[in-house]
Amino acid sequence: MKLCRITDIPEGESKGFCLEEHSIFLVNKQGKLYAYLNSCPHTGVELDWMPDQFMDISGQFIQCSTHGAQFLCDTGECIAGPCLGQYLQVIPIRIEGDTVYLAK
Repeated sequence: MKLCRITDIPEGESKGFCLEEHSIFLVNKQGKLYAYLNSCPHTGVELDWMPDQFMDISGQFIQCSTHGAQFLCDTGECIAGPCLGQYLQVIPIRIEGDTVYLAK
């Protein structure tokens, strides 16, 4: 399933996608894309407070809008907040040319 073009997500930004079964998001960190399930490991709530707003104000960390938990972009590990040491669920993606797809 095609998600977007690489250029649709600028450095330090994110983009959400609603799929049939669940919601996911992509983050562009240092030119690499990471994909996660849009669900905080603390309570299961969606992370974004507005569409495509998954990053903290500095653009360095993924942040949960409900409790402020912060996650590393490259691993999904929670480094601050109530779910410290837990991880976001990774969603496998593949890149072909300049297009991002869900991996199957």
